[in-house]
Amino acid sequence: MLSNESLDHFLDDFLDGKKSNEKLIMHKRENAVPVQTNCELWTPPDDGAFIAISEKKKLSKRTLVSTLMILVLIPLTIFIGMWIGDRKYLFISMAIIIYTMIPFVMVFEGRKPQARELIILAVLAAIAVAGRVAFFMLPQFKPVIAIVIIAGICFGAESGFLVGAISMFVSNFFSSQGPWTPWQMFAAGIIGFLAGILFQKGRLNMKKLPLCVFGFFSTFFIYGFLLDTASVFMFQSEVTFKSALPLYFSGAPFNLIHACSTVFFLFIGARPLVEKLERIKVKYGLIKN
Repeated sequence: MLSNESLDHFLDDFLDGKKSNEKLIMHKRENAVPVQTNCELWTPPDDGAFIAISEKKKLSKRTLVSTLMILVLIPLTIFIGMWIGDRKYLFISMAIIIYTMIPFVMVFEGRKPQARELIILAVLAAIAVAGRVAFFMLPQFKPVIAIVIIAGICFGAESGFLVGAISMFVSNFFSSQGPWTPWQMFAAGIIGFLAGILFQKGRLNMKKLPLCVFGFFSTFFIYGFLLDTASVFMFQSEVTFKSALPLYFSGAPFNLIHACSTVFFLFIGARPLVEKLERIKVKYGLIKN
């Protein structure tokens, strides 16, 4: 992990942020004391690093639009794609990406978007893709969901869903595309979206225990359940409770490995990564939740 000074020099050159040092100085914590907010967070470290601060807020209009799309439009699109035929999975995947872009673009309804705001999300998606490819030899042991959760916490629910969906879509070009791709996009995206919502409402904080607990249960019960459900519909012509139950039981060990890997990567990487992302947000005035 780069030091704060090295990160500043790199970002100044990469994002042309030389004029943003004043924001960084204003928010830098020297001899910091614990921050009192609506949600208890980390005690600020002695070196003046940044921490994520959560405030209980009402859900915005774009978040409500996102919720409608996630709970209604995207599942409907996936099931329509299954009815049309499995070979339409790339079309369904692109439709999901378009759906996720609509509420994300609403973030900029009052101002023009900056390229630097999109670059950070693209980098997070690229890290998730690289992590999934790098651990290809270890089935289900991937850092993707951990990175998606961090994206949702730092940049909001819409960004979390976008990073999750894009990460799964792009990484499948290295593994394999198939009718499971839209399900993976939806499952990873909804975890990032839920992480952003819970953090915004003050129900999730950056302490390791609650963060790891959320990562475990969301990976096992949301991602695992949705992908097992995809297997039921893809591999069975007539779906019944008795025929579906063995598939759910056989998928449980893989879901357990995946959930434990999410806990592992959150435990070792969440704090330093969030500190760097919060520093970038402050210095360059990036996307607000």
